[in-house]
Amino acid sequence: MEQQLDEKELERKLKKDQKAKEKEEKRLKAKQKEVARLQAQAASDGPKKTEKKQRKKVVEDENPEDFIDPDTPHGQKKLLASQMAKQYSPTAVEKSWYAWWESSGYFGADPASSKPPFVIVLPPPNVTGALHIGHALAVAIEDAIIRWRRMSGYNALWVPGVDHAGIATQVVVEKKLMRERNLTRHDLGREEFVSEVLKWKGEYGGTILNQLRRLAASLDWSRECFTMDKPRSKAVTEAFVRLHEQGLIYRDYRLVNWDCTLRTAISDIEVDYLEIKEETMLKVPGYNTTVQFGVLISFSYPLEEGLGEIIVATTRIETMLGDTAIAVHPEDNRYKHLHGRYAIHPFNGRKLKIICDAELVDPTFGTGAVKITPAHDPNDFEVGKRHNLEFINIFTDDGKINSNGGAQFEGLPRFTARVAVIDALKAKGLYKETKKNEMSLGVCSRTNDVVEPMIKPQWFVNCNTMAKAGLDAVRSKRIEIIPQQYEQDWYRWLENIRDWCVSRQLWWGHRVPAWYVTLEDDKVENLGSDNDRWIVARNETEANLEAQQKYHGKKFHLHQDPDVLDTWFSSGLFPLTVLGWPDDTADLKAFYPTSVLETGLDILFFWVARMVMMGMQLGGDVPFQKVYLHPIIRDAHGRKMSKSLGNVIDPLDVINGKSLEGLLRRLEEGNLDPNELRIAKEGGEKDFPDGIAECGTDALRFALISYTSQSDRINLDIKRVVGYRQWCNKLWNAIRFAMGKLGNHYTPPATISVTTMPPICKWILSVLNKAIGKTVTSLEAYKFSDATSAIYSWWQYQLCDVFIEAIKPYFFNDSQEFESARAGCRDALWFCLDTGLRLLHPFMPYVTEELWQRLPQPKDSCQKDTIMLSEYPSLVMEWTDDNLENEIDIALDTVNKLRSLKPTTDTNERRPAFALCRGQEIAATIQCYQSLVVSLSSISSLKVLS
Repeated sequence: MEQQLDEKELERKLKKDQKAKEKEEKRLKAKQKEVARLQAQAASDGPKKTEKKQRKKVVEDENPEDFIDPDTPHGQKKLLASQMAKQYSPTAVEKSWYAWWESSGYFGADPASSKPPFVIVLPPPNVTGALHIGHALAVAIEDAIIRWRRMSGYNALWVPGVDHAGIATQVVVEKKLMRERNLTRHDLGREEFVSEVLKWKGEYGGTILNQLRRLAASLDWSRECFTMDKPRSKAVTEAFVRLHEQGLIYRDYRLVNWDCTLRTAISDIEVDYLEIKEETMLKVPGYNTTVQFGVLISFSYPLEEGLGEIIVATTRIETMLGDTAIAVHPEDNRYKHLHGRYAIHPFNGRKLKIICDAELVDPTFGTGAVKITPAHDPNDFEVGKRHNLEFINIFTDDGKINSNGGAQFEGLPRFTARVAVIDALKAKGLYKETKKNEMSLGVCSRTNDVVEPMIKPQWFVNCNTMAKAGLDAVRSKRIEIIPQQYEQDWYRWLENIRDWCVSRQLWWGHRVPAWYVTLEDDKVENLGSDNDRWIVARNETEANLEAQQKYHGKKFHLHQDPDVLDTWFSSGLFPLTVLGWPDDTADLKAFYPTSVLETGLDILFFWVARMVMMGMQLGGDVPFQKVYLHPIIRDAHGRKMSKSLGNVIDPLDVINGKSLEGLLRRLEEGNLDPNELRIAKEGGEKDFPDGIAECGTDALRFALISYTSQSDRINLDIKRVVGYRQWCNKLWNAIRFAMGKLGNHYTPPATISVTTMPPICKWILSVLNKAIGKTVTSLEAYKFSDATSAIYSWWQYQLCDVFIEAIKPYFFNDSQEFESARAGCRDALWFCLDTGLRLLHPFMPYVTEELWQRLPQPKDSCQKDTIMLSEYPSLVMEWTDDNLENEIDIALDTVNKLRSLKPTTDTNERRPAFALCRGQEIAATIQCYQSLVVSLSSISSLKVLS
């Protein structure tokens, strides 16, 4: 090739004076001779016919066996077929790589390493569940981060673990027992029930581990843990004891969310709220008929000494059986004459004091008089404490009226009692009216039972001082929350935090390490009723020693609390316990605090805040430096994913593909009742009439990460995942093309000099540099969709659509004239593929490993065995050429305009084209890149008009 034009010089001289311009145009004319030769070859059919003949002959000579990968022994490096398959197949590509990575120890981290640590703890999924598409999003993001950091020279550790999920697991096993054997857990007894749960864990606990491996999660499996294994159980006990010793755990009678089906207190996160606008009949577990909600019922209490009556209203009429007072506003003139007087309960004669409470009572709402049930309403509970009222619990643990409710109603289920109380009030002439009333109804997310506020003795964590530390950590940027908009939610929640009820009346979980002491001379009383008699200890031996000191010389018995701890208590300790706390381990020293927590924004408070509070209190430092909150995945219609709607997607069904019949069969095998199953099937048939196409892990991961630009929710459309699977095929074909052009004997150089390369090669390396810079800065800023967008755009629109097409004419024959250009193209192509695959690897690990392993490697290079340990691309300053990029952008704009002018009918016919340019500078640029424009526009010639 003739000496190439220095583009910078051209631009400067064009601007400087006309004389210099004429000089440059002479050089351009000389260069056009070369362009014409290249163009003629590009447009001529001769070489193409030869190439077609050669291709036909090659096809005839092919052996199909050459395209099929041999079987690889488990854990060994994948054996590749001698020829690349003609089409990308996710099943074939994703086979064998993971087992090799794992057995080679590539996922491991060494606490003694001199590399800087980078640590992520996997949010532990429920042990008996299966990962859904939301988990797949978390895994895709976390694995992309950890692979990028590992390739960037960090001692990267990603710790796997699973959660025992107390309430969720117990509900699943209880449902199974009822469905298969018509038994409750109480029929079995505690020990046998726990063994049933362990059996279930043994059967289904491996599902998640298999899914994580299929998703290519590069977790350090040597550190795998379970929240109820021995080390974690020891740590949970230690944490409870230490917090109790520090005065932060105490036992008290408080109001809790009670689930009458499960017979346990439940946490706020397990309560869903239904917004009811008008009278609504709802199905409640355990009732054959629907129950009325969304109404306000008014009735009157007779006053003492014939003073008349006082009218009150309630949405829960059955709770009047536990009323102990009536509150009015102190300034309400209607009731001033009744201050300190009493109403009489119509069913038990109890005297209800009329009290003044300006905090609770709004005199303009209703009658201005409010019935007070301190044991069954959060607001009334506070009133009861302020006025020293009696707290009367009227419900049994399974939601029936107890003896405190009176003989007339004792034994009735609470919503049956609701109707009976109205009838009894009508019989006494005390019922007034029922009218519609908007309300928020709390239901348990696990059982759909209506939550009942109940007063129970429970263990609580005092969160005040720990919450202040958590607030300060975010304000001082010791912890950064991403996206930043969620910081305000953090402040709002922690500034208004309440003490945390950590005991659960379940059988599956960490038993509360507390023992109740009964003395031989005790009068008969409720076990556990005296808070001073509790001893918190690490084990029964320790509790026994403490009891001997406390009750010296007395005979006593110890009774361990039957309750278990809230699952969030053990998962709140997770960043500490997975690294060996409370022992002073090498892992704890090297890897705590961790680098980033990646999780869903819906558990910012219930899990993230508790980890921060407990990590700072017990570990002495924040548990992580950054919190990245990913969006919540919904279906394509924007609906929350739930089993009962039939729209929950198993990631493996997207990876492997699943027929509609298979999807419906999965629903039948689930835990749904007949009505839920019918609705779920209808939803499945509507959303996936043809089932789900096979997409593979790489396409699923890339699609999910590219969705993260939507900050709070993702409406997932499987068609988008299918699109990325097709894109994988494009990558595959790009490498196939490259392998053909590089040839069997090509050895890439260790370094390249861009100065002697054709302009198109300089350009592709310059835009690759931009893509590297954009990807790395996006990853550093946790803008993952910007990173995937930068990589996709470079591969698709610059490498495949422009560069590969532009260099094809150089390879139409073996002419010596273009040998130098061909060599430059080969080197640029190899550097692009090697760098581009490494850039893409954290997002698409399988296909990048397979394609990278097929690339020839430089001679005598210190090449890594695997792409996952090779160096992540960084900027190469000498590749950047902004002037050249601007010039080729003009040429590519010309190509797009010419393509848009071509009639859609003549797909193959090449026509001559003419360009009239705005200025001499643009005309000169298009003249310079005429061959590129002709080749990419599929025209026969291009004449630039003056």
